[in-house]
Amino acid sequence: MKWTKQRLNNLFFLCGVVAVVVMLVSFDVSFVELWEHLCHAGYWLVPIIGIWLVVYGINALAWRSIIRSNNPEGRRVSFWRIYRLTITGYALNYATPVGGLGGEPYRILELSKDIDKQHATSSVILYAMMHFFAHFWLWFTSIFLYLALAAFGDLPLTPVVAVALSAIAIFFLFAFYLFYKGYSQGLVVKLIRWVGKIPGLAGWSRRFSERHADSLRKIDEQIAALHQQDKRAFYSSLLLEYLSRIVQSLEILFMLLLFGVDCGGGASGLALNFLHSILILSFTTLFANLIGFLPMQLGVQEGGFLISIAAMGLSPAVGIFVSIICRVREIVWIVIGLLLMKLKD
Repeated sequence: MKWTKQRLNNLFFLCGVVAVVVMLVSFDVSFVELWEHLCHAGYWLVPIIGIWLVVYGINALAWRSIIRSNNPEGRRVSFWRIYRLTITGYALNYATPVGGLGGEPYRILELSKDIDKQHATSSVILYAMMHFFAHFWLWFTSIFLYLALAAFGDLPLTPVVAVALSAIAIFFLFAFYLFYKGYSQGLVVKLIRWVGKIPGLAGWSRRFSERHADSLRKIDEQIAALHQQDKRAFYSSLLLEYLSRIVQSLEILFMLLLFGVDCGGGASGLALNFLHSILILSFTTLFANLIGFLPMQLGVQEGGFLISIAAMGLSPAVGIFVSIICRVREIVWIVIGLLLMKLKD
């Protein structure tokens, strides 16, 4: 059977629907508990879910910068289409194991309807790299945010914490070097070679590299071109992706305020609460990405919230509430993303 783009679209949609059903029936709290948490959230659910309209909008702007970079065809792709593919791509990423297993192939499939497949592939790979690169910058800058708050006596700084932060900082500096190599030289060809080192995939890797050698080389050239020739698009995309993480922290801030956590109240208390929200998001996403092979990071995200919120000196009940409401928000946006897959431009 020939796999047309429409059939592949339907396959992605079906996988997403099945994943949502599995998530709903395997929710780790009873319906009564879930309903109590939703009632507690009340009207705060509107800004908690609605803030992601802004987050995804910023993500779409970051991706659009990459799509349009040195690509006349890319300038004809509307913002609405990029915005829709951003939401549906993340919905599939949330619903499938191993992050980009569903979202990135779907984005390539759909974007190749508007621009040539090589540019579609390179732009999706570049955006995925930028998305993760911005995560590293969030985690790296959060180290200094933690140290600043510790200097003011707001957070503890024990010898163990200091050593851990130092080790993490060194690891991130090494990661930045790897990102630089990937951006300056491309990484698709190397990635295919690495896949060939996995037992049983050596033959496939060799055949794929030989069959698509020219296309893979051009994709790597396009990846390198963004960093070398269009630094404005590169850094604007990175800044937007980083900004989206800061805006995402408002979700946690809303839930802390809902739970009565005000850090003393007033403007200073609100600002401190927001900084805590950034740290909670940073630690939780780091924890979730370390073990990213589970759909929606089932159990991992909850553990990350509990640990990070406990590190802020807050009650475990706050961590449980935040993790459950975030899970509900994810399911809502997965459903929205799946519905958008069937919406015609």
